[in-house]
Amino acid sequence: MEWNPETLQFLSQCFLHTLSPQPEPRRAAESSLSEAADRPNYGLAVLRLVAEPSVDEQIRQAAAVNFKNHLRTRWVPSNDLNAGPTFSPILDPEKDQIKTLIVSLMLSSSPRIQSQLSEALAVIGKHDFPKSWPTLLPELISNLQKAAQSSDYASINGILGTANSIFKKFRYQYKTNDLLLDLKYCLDNFAAPLLDIFLKTASLIDSTASSPGGGSPATLQPLFESQRLCCRIFYSLNFQELPEFFEDHMKEWMGEFRKYLTTNYPSLESSGDGLALVDQLRAAVCENISLYMEKNEEEFQGYLNDFASAVWSLLTNVSQSSSRDKLAVTAMKFLTTVSTSVHHTLFASEAVIPQICQSIVIPNVRLRDEDEELFEMNYIEFIRRDMEGSDLDTRRRIACELLKGIATNYKKQVTDIVSIQIQNLLSSFATNPSANWKDKDCAIYLVVSLATKKAGGTLVSTDLVDVQSFFLSVIVPELQSQDVNGFPMLKAGALKFFTTFRGLIQKPVAFQLFPDLVRFLGAESNVVHSYAASCIEKLLLVKDEGGKARYTSADITPCVPVLMNNLFNSLKFPESEENQYIMKCILRVLAVADISSEIAGPCIAGLTSILNEVCKNPRNPIFNHYLFESVAILIRRACERDASLISAFEGSLFPSLQTILANDVTEFLPYAFQLLAQLVELNKPPISPSYMQIFVLLLSPDSWRRSSNVPALVRLLQAFLQKAPNEVNQEGRLNQVLGIFNMLVSSASSDEQGFYVLNTVIENLEYGVISPYMGNIWNVLFMRLQNNRTVKFLKSLVIFMSLFLIKHGATNLVDTMNAVQDNIFLVILEQFWIPNLKLITGAIELKLTAVASTRLICESPVLLDPAAARLWGKMLDSIVTLLSRPEQDRVEEEPEMPDIAENVGYTATFVKLYNAGKKEEDPLTDVKDPKQFLVASLAKLSALTPGRYPQIINENLEPANQAALLQLCGIYNCQIV
Repeated sequence: MEWNPETLQFLSQCFLHTLSPQPEPRRAAESSLSEAADRPNYGLAVLRLVAEPSVDEQIRQAAAVNFKNHLRTRWVPSNDLNAGPTFSPILDPEKDQIKTLIVSLMLSSSPRIQSQLSEALAVIGKHDFPKSWPTLLPELISNLQKAAQSSDYASINGILGTANSIFKKFRYQYKTNDLLLDLKYCLDNFAAPLLDIFLKTASLIDSTASSPGGGSPATLQPLFESQRLCCRIFYSLNFQELPEFFEDHMKEWMGEFRKYLTTNYPSLESSGDGLALVDQLRAAVCENISLYMEKNEEEFQGYLNDFASAVWSLLTNVSQSSSRDKLAVTAMKFLTTVSTSVHHTLFASEAVIPQICQSIVIPNVRLRDEDEELFEMNYIEFIRRDMEGSDLDTRRRIACELLKGIATNYKKQVTDIVSIQIQNLLSSFATNPSANWKDKDCAIYLVVSLATKKAGGTLVSTDLVDVQSFFLSVIVPELQSQDVNGFPMLKAGALKFFTTFRGLIQKPVAFQLFPDLVRFLGAESNVVHSYAASCIEKLLLVKDEGGKARYTSADITPCVPVLMNNLFNSLKFPESEENQYIMKCILRVLAVADISSEIAGPCIAGLTSILNEVCKNPRNPIFNHYLFESVAILIRRACERDASLISAFEGSLFPSLQTILANDVTEFLPYAFQLLAQLVELNKPPISPSYMQIFVLLLSPDSWRRSSNVPALVRLLQAFLQKAPNEVNQEGRLNQVLGIFNMLVSSASSDEQGFYVLNTVIENLEYGVISPYMGNIWNVLFMRLQNNRTVKFLKSLVIFMSLFLIKHGATNLVDTMNAVQDNIFLVILEQFWIPNLKLITGAIELKLTAVASTRLICESPVLLDPAAARLWGKMLDSIVTLLSRPEQDRVEEEPEMPDIAENVGYTATFVKLYNAGKKEEDPLTDVKDPKQFLVASLAKLSALTPGRYPQIINENLEPANQAALLQLCGIYNCQIV
């Protein structure tokens, strides 16, 4: 794209129209720009437009945004073939010109355009800096020094913002030699200028703040923003390790840091966003001193006392306003780091812990208006923070983490003080429950948050209170309250306590409250009915010693009709139509309760009604997964108990599943195919016409185009092959099935699925039916073996050959292979079967391949031929390795690179339904122990020609395997003669 007046006019008009409120001109302009973006020098032309002072500011700003996004997609095009459309990359000559222009243009732009160009520059820097852009840092430093001389803080902050963006990589990337070399380059060039501008700005802040009236906010704001950026750069440059320059100049940095934590700036703090800006600087300082506390403790210890005192003092004066949360959280994190370090003695003084508890912890644990608002307006986010532990950056959680940190070394003091605080809070509540309910909530929160979980288990304990008596006196009254809608946050806290300490609450006590939990499912508060559902779900998972479930079907079945009715009704509350906690509870109840036809009918009706609704617009993948799992477990448990329910279930489910297939509801197709597989397997032959229509659809190549559908389609195809083998052999269907096998096995990403199809064909069809196709099957497998063999493919091939031998005999195996090419069987045996047999894993697969390999050496004329003695011995050696050595000693699998090209354009993923899973079937039920089968077969064989096989064993088996075989012979009292 040439830069000329016509280009300027064209681009200006396009960007003007992109701002139009009318959709037609806006879309036309976006389309024109999208086409132009593929032409060389488009990015450069847009950048020149941004630099054109005669063009309207709004148009230039739109161009700057477009330029930034253009670089994001085209500076280094993505290699992720699932990431969407690919774009032609920007060529090197254009890149060089952009890099030459962008810094000076950014610094001369208005603030809004400057921020866009700074982000664009960071995009380039992420890929090119420093190796492919050696002029950037010198240019930034030169401009920084010029701007500093004239105190041009618009330019200074633009440069610091850019430096902050390009240095962030030192925080998040792994420490490698290349990264450390880049870091050294940045430190050598930027550490000194950074300190210079930091100290210069500090001096300006001091002189401005000490002037009459404390200086104007307009003067102070850019100075504080500059210091904040300097602090973030400090964090990036110090993240990997303590640089020598910063160690040498620690006094200057720490002196200023402490000043910002201990000094107030009334004129700025009382203006507009001024307090937020000062707090951002203080929070950045807290993150820096926390970093030094964690990584450079020894060098930092001389400053620690002053900082601990400053942070403590700061925290006692930080208001509860949500705008100050970031500062409060980072400050408490610093004290938490100190409390768990060797310098914890700072907390040893008798008065310190009570003061921290009283002035820092309790105020930050108490509910605020913001918490109540979140509880009412966004229950999902409230639960995510409160129940699921994503509240690591909230005041409530961090205040408790601070207490836990101090308790690491001062457990008794913390326990005693917090126990007293809890009693005080409960006493306050008792004096006026309706006014002081937040005190009780605070007490419950402290007990729950300070509980400790046993490593590797779910059992939670606490030393703060006696759980049983606290539960009876504090929690049970809330749970037995007849008004499920009164004081909902207190009810939620009580339900959370019950859920947390469920393992410690004795069964008779907990079970007595079960009807109350069911009642709370009818609470109007989304959080309360979600917590009630979660509590029931978690109670049903409690295990007693020995792993036995505490609550059984006998316990809950009597109340299941009411429970399920309340669960389904709770899904009708506004905002809870797709409540994942309720659906998970439905799933858990269906997994535990006895499912009679009286329960199954309303449940399948309720679930299909929900399914029909979510089909219109699938939004919540977790809810949807639990929904399909619930349907699957209901089918499995109800129909296995009462086969007469199958037709009723089909009548309810078929319309929903047909809707999914007909409307191509992409997210639900894998689920639909798995449920259909489940229903097919429950049917007795002959298969009904409605299923045969689905079978026809299944055999169409179009159905297999989406990779996310393949595992579920294979699962369904296997069900048809098992239940309708006769129908498979009609109307050319077997040809189509083998075409699908061919397509799947040819690709490394789906070859395992191809073998699942092939193995099911071999298992369920007579040899006479499949023998005409075996030549083609071997040709496909040998071609893949020749072109792209992987460990996974070789293991699958060994399993397939073993299954074929077990089902149709060694002779048919050898003959069908050799019919493709003379004597290829022995080649395959030596090069692939013998070396890969030891890699087989899985109990059924191990037994199958060991027994098949044993039968091969004991029954196949090809291997019993004296000319094949060496191969016979090597095969036996491999069998003994498989059977005698633990898996970790014989399997050294290389992780295989995924074949990315085969997943182009698909972002949907297959999610397996646990409750619709295919039962693993053992094709060798008559063989109980493959080791015994081996030595018994060898003993029988050797008795026919005494003296022959011991010599072959001695010549071909490793000494360790000879010893292992001898041991097996002794165990099973068999002798090889």
